[in-house]
Amino acid sequence: MERHILVVLPHPDDEAFSVSGTIAMYLDQGSTEVTYACLTLGEMGRNMGIPPFANRVTLPVIRKQELEASCRAIGIRDIRMLGFHDKMIEFEDKAKLDGSIEALMKELNPSLVITFHPTLSVHPDHNACGAAVVRTIGRMTADRRPTLHCLAFANNHEQEIGKPDIINDVTGFLKQKMASIQAHKSQFQAAELLGNKKLSDEEIQARFGMERFWTYRFS
Repeated sequence: MERHILVVLPHPDDEAFSVSGTIAMYLDQGSTEVTYACLTLGEMGRNMGIPPFANRVTLPVIRKQELEASCRAIGIRDIRMLGFHDKMIEFEDKAKLDGSIEALMKELNPSLVITFHPTLSVHPDHNACGAAVVRTIGRMTADRRPTLHCLAFANNHEQEIGKPDIINDVTGFLKQKMASIQAHKSQFQAAELLGNKKLSDEEIQARFGMERFWTYRFS
């Protein structure tokens, strides 16, 4: 049982595929609080909907609304939008970036933090986000550090860090997870996400029913 979970990810929609089932599962237990800190509004995303209904000017507003809808589907009430620049996290001032995360740590005192692995998460924003969280928590004394769970999906991630030590069966929360994914309409249309045919319940369970995490070990 976790007292307070802080999720730190860089883009609207990062939560949908990676943690939505796990967070819905914790919230269903009734005694866990959850805060989602989203670093950017994904304003540099290339997808504008199919057919397009967004443009470069309107996309950040639309993605903010989609993020809010996704969080409602999961059950997250506390969303923090930190206002950093999409596709620029690796170039942000580290003191400012880490400071925003440190402020949340002091305010919320989470028992569990979830973010991307700092080197094995493919997108530069993912890696830079994870690195900032690792730096920030790493500066805390060992007795005050929350548990840190990382997402990893680079091609070589299991060779580097082994198999995940946390595997959550979220098949009981696929309704929330699929609603979270589908909330991000500008990024994931049904045809794009599921192909040209509707997936069966069995196919949805096989594809989305497990969420995997690696506990970060501070030296």
